[in-house]
Amino acid sequence: MVMITHSETETIALGEKLGDMLETGMTVALKGDLAGGKTTFTKGIGKALQVKDVINSPTFTILKIHQGNSQLFHIDAYRLENNEYDLGISELADEGITVIEWPEYYRTYLPEEYLEVSFQYIDDNTREITFIPHGERYESIAKEMTC
Repeated sequence: MVMITHSETETIALGEKLGDMLETGMTVALKGDLAGGKTTFTKGIGKALQVKDVINSPTFTILKIHQGNSQLFHIDAYRLENNEYDLGISELADEGITVIEWPEYYRTYLPEEYLEVSFQYIDDNTREITFIPHGERYESIAKEMTC
C-alpha cells in the first residue's frame, strides 16, 4: 500500500489523514532515512489531533509529549541504538497515540500490533510512503490511507 507525496504540504496532509483515523492506544512506527519525512508526517498527525505546540524531532530528548484532543507520544529512538533502555511507553500507550521514529532501535518494546509507515526519499520534494499493517486493527487503516 504505497503513496507518493510531492511536497512537504502533501506529506503533512497524508499524516493528517492518518491522524484522523487513529484512536487512543494505537502505535505508528515510522521508518526511513534521515530527512525522509518522518517528522513532517508526524506534524500532520499532530494537526489532526489539534496539537497546538511545535512538533519537531525529539532526537535529543527521545520522547516529547504533545497535548491535543488526545496525547501524542512522539519518540525518536535513533539514540537508543545498541541500548536496551525501556522508556516505559507501554505504560503510557493506553493514554494516547504513540509515534515512534527509528522503531528498529526500539523493536523489543514495540506492541504486537502497530502500523508501520516506511519513507523512501526520492528527491528533495518527493517521498514514497508505504503503509504496512501489523495486526488486524491496522489493516483497514492501511487500506484507507491509499484510497
